[in-house]
Amino acid sequence: MGKVEGGMKCVKYLLFVFNFTFWLMGSFVLAVGLWLRFDPETVSLLSGDKAPDTFFIGVYILIGAGGLVMLVGFFGCCGAVRESQCLLGSFFACLLIIFGSEVAAGVFGFLNKDKIIEDVQNFYAKTYNENSNGTLILSYQKVLSCCGTIENRCPDAEKDTRDCETGIKDFFNSKLFIVGYVGIGIAGVMIIGMIFSMVLCCAIRNSREVI
Repeated sequence: MGKVEGGMKCVKYLLFVFNFTFWLMGSFVLAVGLWLRFDPETVSLLSGDKAPDTFFIGVYILIGAGGLVMLVGFFGCCGAVRESQCLLGSFFACLLIIFGSEVAAGVFGFLNKDKIIEDVQNFYAKTYNENSNGTLILSYQKVLSCCGTIENRCPDAEKDTRDCETGIKDFFNSKLFIVGYVGIGIAGVMIIGMIFSMVLCCAIRNSREVI
């Protein structure tokens, strides 16, 4: 009986520490998501009336998952301290949902990377051809330190100035890799949380059967 209680107590505290870390990671994911959504440079590039919004879909998934991770981490801590099978079962179910969301955000970021970049490049090229001196075009040139397109370069640009289609590719590649790596990384950590919650639930059930 003592060994069962000692083992369960050890797992309980491990799960509590994990959930507190999980809550901190949720805060980090939420912060990254909000940064990607409200980053002035990104917003300035995608602020046009017909600007593609595909990039923000993955960001919204990340923000939602981050907020849910924080909430679940808090209830996971409560369930571990109170040794509540109900709370731990709910925690496990929520982990599965978040796991799916994080994987979806990560996969979305990687698989749709080329399409998102192509959509933004096409949007820029169309806008540039319509009005090369418009406010939106000037924002692209300022943020990305670029000018013109591959087929229609700026006549007064310096030789080492890159075209904006290349600048768009480099800029959104870096942003989308953040979405992908954060989503898949957090999903991997959640697998550990699900294992801990299952072990603690089994330990609680076994200890009550012994009693």
